[in-house]
Amino acid sequence: MEAEVRKFQQKFKRVREEMDRWGELQVRLVSQFRNASSIMDRLQVIRDGKNYGTLKSVGGIGEAVWTKQMESLEATLLSMRKTMEEFHGVVMSLEKIHRDGKQLVKGGSRQPSVKHLQQRVGVKPCLQDCLDGLMILYEMHCSDASDLHALQQLLVDQPNIPKEEVQFIYDIIFAEEIC
Repeated sequence: MEAEVRKFQQKFKRVREEMDRWGELQVRLVSQFRNASSIMDRLQVIRDGKNYGTLKSVGGIGEAVWTKQMESLEATLLSMRKTMEEFHGVVMSLEKIHRDGKQLVKGGSRQPSVKHLQQRVGVKPCLQDCLDGLMILYEMHCSDASDLHALQQLLVDQPNIPKEEVQFIYDIIFAEEIC
């Protein structure tokens, strides 16, 4: 029993490493998102030729800057996709750790008794607590990965709304305020 709990402690150390990796990925994804947002903001400015001032005299400058920014955006989005795949890898690792924990408790072909799963040795957690903890951590990260996937879909599916339509909506709102 005590040996099984020690093995679970090792599994929780692996979970801690995966959670640390998750945190690093989260920081990276936020940075990548900020970079992509900045590039998209710049694209609106770059499109307008009057923002080039005297640089307009340089042939093809607008197209060259536009192309370079689009390449940067594409690279950033590709990096974000790889980061999302790494999030999925963490979830898969947590799922494997949980499965291994269940297998550890089964100890082969015999089914453990409820009494065995809930037996405590001193202040150490029982095997059921260990299994439940692994399951909760897996489910939490799986849920977060689903939320990240939904955010990714939102960003991909987000429609580009023409400025004229937005201006039309503002005109209606401000006209109603005046009345």
